[in-house]
Amino acid sequence: MKRSPNTDSPFYPSIAFLAFIFIWEVYTIAGNVKDYILPSPTDIVGEFIKSGRLLFHHSVVTMTEALLGFILGIVVAVLLSLLMNRVKLFRNILYPFMVLSQTIPVIVIAPLITVWFGIGILPKLLVCILVVFFPITLNLTEGLNSYDRDLEELLICMNASRTQIFTKLKLPSALVHFFSGLKIAATYAVMGAIMSEWTGAENGLGIFLTRSMKSFKIAAMFADIVIISLFSILLFILITFIEKKVMGWRIG
Repeated sequence: MKRSPNTDSPFYPSIAFLAFIFIWEVYTIAGNVKDYILPSPTDIVGEFIKSGRLLFHHSVVTMTEALLGFILGIVVAVLLSLLMNRVKLFRNILYPFMVLSQTIPVIVIAPLITVWFGIGILPKLLVCILVVFFPITLNLTEGLNSYDRDLEELLICMNASRTQIFTKLKLPSALVHFFSGLKIAATYAVMGAIMSEWTGAENGLGIFLTRSMKSFKIAAMFADIVIISLFSILLFILITFIEKKVMGWRIG
C-alpha cells in the first residue's frame, strides 16, 4: 500500500509561515505601504535590533508577572478543585461565584484592583490569578468527577482507602482535563499581565505597547506583539512537554 505523507511534520507549518512572511514583505515593498500603517518584517527585525535592550527589560518584567501569576493561579485552582470535589456544599456555594467572576471583563476589573492595591506587582499577580484559576478549576473539577464508577466499586470491594481511590483512580482520570485547563490558562496569564500593566505600571510589555502606540511606532508595537506571542507559545509548549512526560501512558 502507498504510504500517505506525514502531515504531523513541522515542515509544512514552517513552510507556510515562511511563505506568509515573504508575501507580507513583498506586499509592503511593492505596494509602497507606509511603515506607520503596516511595517514590513524587515522593519520589525530592525526594531528588535534598535530597541533590543529596552524590549528585553520590559519582557523580563511581564514574563515574571505572568509566570508568578500562573503558578499562584494553579495553586488556587487545585485547592478549590480539591475542596469542591471533597465537599459538595462548597461546590454549590463557590461555583456560582466562580462563574460570576468570569462574566465581568478583565479590563473592567483590572483598574479597580490597581486602585485598591497600587501599581506594584501585587495587582498584576491578582489579575493573572483571576484569569488563570477558572479554566484550571473548571477542568480539574470536571476531571475529578469523570472517573469510572465501576472501577471505584472494584477498589472499594478490595478495601481500598479513600486516599488510594483518589491517587489510583480519580487523579489519573483528571490529569487529561487538568492539562487541558493549563494550556488554556497559559495564554490567559500573559493576557492578564498585559492588561494589568495597561491600568497602572512603570515597566512591562503592556506599557511599552501603549507608549509605542501613542508615538505611532507601529514597528515597535509589532515587535512587542511578537514577544508576547512567542512567550505564550513557549509556555504552551512547556506544558505540552510536561504533559507527555507525566502522561506517557496516555499520550503517544
